[in-house]
Amino acid sequence: MPNLRRRFMPLSGTLLAASVVVLQSAGAQAQTPAATAAAWSDSITLTAYVQAGITGNPKLRRGTPALNFGHAFTDRANQVLVNQLALSLARDIDKTATGYDFGFKLQGMLGTDARYTRALGLLERTTTGQYQFDLLEANVQMHAPWFTDGGVDLKLGLFATPLGAETIDPTTNAFYTHSYIFNFGLPFKHTGALATIHVTPVVDLYLGVTTGVNTTFGKWGDNNSAVSGIAGIGLNLMDGKLTVLALTHAGPENASAAVRGASRYNRYLSDILVTYKPNDTWTLMTELNHVREELGGANGYGIAQYVSYALSDTVKLNARAEAWRDEKGFFVAAFPGNFDFVNVQLGRPATAIGARPTTYGALTLGVTYKPGLPGPLSTMMIRPEIRYDQSLNGTKPFNGGRDRGSLTLASDIVISF
Repeated sequence: MPNLRRRFMPLSGTLLAASVVVLQSAGAQAQTPAATAAAWSDSITLTAYVQAGITGNPKLRRGTPALNFGHAFTDRANQVLVNQLALSLARDIDKTATGYDFGFKLQGMLGTDARYTRALGLLERTTTGQYQFDLLEANVQMHAPWFTDGGVDLKLGLFATPLGAETIDPTTNAFYTHSYIFNFGLPFKHTGALATIHVTPVVDLYLGVTTGVNTTFGKWGDNNSAVSGIAGIGLNLMDGKLTVLALTHAGPENASAAVRGASRYNRYLSDILVTYKPNDTWTLMTELNHVREELGGANGYGIAQYVSYALSDTVKLNARAEAWRDEKGFFVAAFPGNFDFVNVQLGRPATAIGARPTTYGALTLGVTYKPGLPGPLSTMMIRPEIRYDQSLNGTKPFNGGRDRGSLTLASDIVISF
C-alpha cells in the first residue's frame, strides 16, 4: 500500500499539472474571439474635415455670369465657398491580412461641391440652394484569401471612383482647383461592386460592375437602367517608389429621358496614372486620359503632369501642367444653376454653357502650407495657387465667351478632425 501511494502521488501531480495547462489553453482560446472582436471595433474611426476657399477671377466683366469656365467645384468666381463639411465613420480593411478581414465606410457631406458629387437618386432635393447634402460613400469591404497568395479586396455599395490622380476628398490633393481630366474626363462615384485581385506583389487586377457614372438604382437613380463595368491593372514597382494604375470604366451613360435608345451608346472613360516618388522630397505624377462617347462620336483626351517638392515639413511646392482636347465641344461646360449638372445627367431641362471644339491648356502653381498650430488646428493646411487657362486653338470659351484665356487666383483652407 505505501508503494502504491508513492507511485500514485507523482502520477496525480502530473495529471493535475496537465489539467491546469489544458484549462489555461482553453481559457486563452475562449478569450481569443473577444480579443479579436475588441481589436476590430477599436480600429473603427470617426473623422471629419472642413474645406472652404475662394477662386478670384479679375478679368470677369459686368454682365457676364460669375463663373470660372473650365472649373466644377470652384466654378463660382469671386465668392467664398464652404466646399465640404464631411463626416466619416469607417473601418479600413487590413490589406496585408492572411485571412478574412472586414471593413466599411459611411461618409456624408454638406457643401457646395455636392452640386457635382451627388449620385443620382440620393438626396437630390433635400435642399434647393447652393449648399446641398450628399452621401459620398456607403459601402462594405472585405479582404479574402482567395485565388492568390495576396488575396482579394472586395468593395460593395457606393464608393468614389478609383480612376484618376485627383479625388473628391480635398486632403489628398495638391491643389484647390481641379484639372480638366477630373472635372470632365472621369466619373466621380459609382454604385456596385469592385474587386482588386493581388496577383503578385507587383501586379493587381481590377474588375467591377456598376450602375454607371454617378448613378444608383431605380427610375431616378440610374438614368438608363443599363449596367457598366470597371477593368484595369495596377503595377507596384521599385519597392513602391513607382506605381502605374490603368483603368477603364465603360457603359451607357446618356439619359433615356433625353436620348432614344440611350442604352445602345456606350461611354468609355480610360485613365493611366504613373506615380514616381524617388524620395520623401519629390513626387512626380503623369496622367493620361481618354473619354469616348459613342453618341455623336465625341472624344476628349489629354495629359496632366504634376510635380511636388517638399521644401520642409510645413511647406510643399506644387505645379500642374495640363492639355485636354474636347473634339466636339461635348464634355466641357459650365452649369450656372444649382441643379443644372444633376438635371443634365437625368435628361431634365437644364442650362449648360458649352463651348466650341477647344484644346484647353492650363498651368497651376501652388503652395501647401501646414503651420502646425496647436490643438484642433494642428492639421490645418492652406493652399494658395495661381492658375492660367488658355485656349490653344483660338476659341474664346472663357469669361462669358469673350476671352481666349483666364487668370484665377485661389486659396482654400482644409482642417481635419
